[in-house]
Amino acid sequence: MTTAKKTTTPGRQGFKTGEAVVYPAHGVGRITAIEEQEIAGYKLELFVVSFEKDKMVLRVPTAKANSVGMRKLAEPELVKKALDLLTGRARIKRTMWSRRAQEYEAKINSGDLLAVTEVVRDLYRSEAQPEQSYSERQLYEAALDRIVREISSVNRITETEALKLIDQSLAKSPRRAKSEAEAEPEGETEGDDIQEEAA
Repeated sequence: MTTAKKTTTPGRQGFKTGEAVVYPAHGVGRITAIEEQEIAGYKLELFVVSFEKDKMVLRVPTAKANSVGMRKLAEPELVKKALDLLTGRARIKRTMWSRRAQEYEAKINSGDLLAVTEVVRDLYRSEAQPEQSYSERQLYEAALDRIVREISSVNRITETEALKLIDQSLAKSPRRAKSEAEAEPEGETEGDDIQEEAA
């Protein structure tokens, strides 16, 4: 009898009801329940994850939670690292926009806080810079929304306060002048020295 209980607990992979989690394709949600459903004659235990802002509910099999990339919220140290990442210089590859857009979308849907933060850093434009294209703006806003929600959940602050923290970090980033608007060569790590000065 005790062995049966032990087999169901690892299936939940450390997640519990009421806990905020990150689902890669949708961002921060909350586990509202753990239900059992019968599908094709098999009993399946599911996490019921609610995304309040999107008015959406997702059911994730408990055994597949990790393999689909569902994870706990980032630790406060990782949030600090993400905010520090925003102060660095944008690193834009010399590739066609369609290829970069795919890479940015993959980073946003990875669920990795630092990868999503890189998208915000790379697509951010100050008021002195030319406006973003429609597709750049869409990707920027999607990435920004993901990090705002996670930072507000981790730091237990409102989304408005989280956005202020992000804006403060972005304000410390080196401004890209018009002459620097051309993309940097791939693999160039310019800006690491600037990141240390701003920190």
